[in-house]
Amino acid sequence: MRAWLTGWRSFALLVAVLVAAPFIVYPVLLMKGLCFALFACAFNLLLGEVGLLSFGHAMFFGVAAYAAADAAKLWGLGTVPSILLATAVSAVLGLLVGAIAIRRQGIYFAMITLGLAQMAYFLFLRAEDLTGGENGVQAVPRGTLFGVVDLDGNLPMYFFVLAVFLLGFGVIVRATRSPFGEVLRAIREHEPRAISLGYEVNRFKLVAFALSAALTGLAGATKAVVFQLASLTDAHWQTSGEVVLMTLLGGMGRTYGPIFGAFLIVALESYLADFGGWVTVIRGAIFVLCVLAFRQGIAGTVSAALRRRQPPEPGHPA
Repeated sequence: MRAWLTGWRSFALLVAVLVAAPFIVYPVLLMKGLCFALFACAFNLLLGEVGLLSFGHAMFFGVAAYAAADAAKLWGLGTVPSILLATAVSAVLGLLVGAIAIRRQGIYFAMITLGLAQMAYFLFLRAEDLTGGENGVQAVPRGTLFGVVDLDGNLPMYFFVLAVFLLGFGVIVRATRSPFGEVLRAIREHEPRAISLGYEVNRFKLVAFALSAALTGLAGATKAVVFQLASLTDAHWQTSGEVVLMTLLGGMGRTYGPIFGAFLIVALESYLADFGGWVTVIRGAIFVLCVLAFRQGIAGTVSAALRRRQPPEPGHPA
């Protein structure tokens, strides 16, 4: 009972902070943080729940960004249909890539995803008619929400992005706290035992991979609309590395960990921009410090500290 109440209180606190945040912090920075937070949560669904490390998740982020940008600018679709179309494209691509990659484990799985992501990156570079090559797709219209709310203003756009994030985050939480999520954790902990219990392990992996790809695409499409730009950076391997960093810093396998990690990395990139190339060095030093001092990530360390301070429930040993 206490865990259930704590979970709802944590979610209510998160929503309250995010609703009040744009009146204190620059909304565009917050929107970037929300997009990457959803990206990190989707990646954590794969790494934290199934134990599959993908080095090519920026592929889904980038393809959705380009799909949403082209749908909104070239084809004249509205904001919501463009984002939904891009999410569907990422889901289909996730099914195709997952069908190839999940047949391997460990470093072989990671290398397959990285190789396919690099192939996609060079395809985006050469397909200039759709992607704009090195210039990307610029001047993507933000449009309106159902023809009523003008999204050109930062504040309306922020609350739209917040709604998208909460929707995606809710899907992830529902998936991880269901029997489906229990099977995924069983596969992560001991795959041969899960197979012996009769579960079709590859099918569960494929569904998890496709769901993670779709939600990653949702984040990438939303970011393209927010910044009115889809570029090669969205599909670059460094973007895949950043989301791994966000997940590990925040706390792998933690519900709120990737959110903390994403906002931390986005804030560091923004507020330390004056240091130029030293930002990467500073970020690396912080990562090493967190790995050495906070083995469970930010969320795991804070959660453990709060549990130690709480009195035990009646009838349970301390």
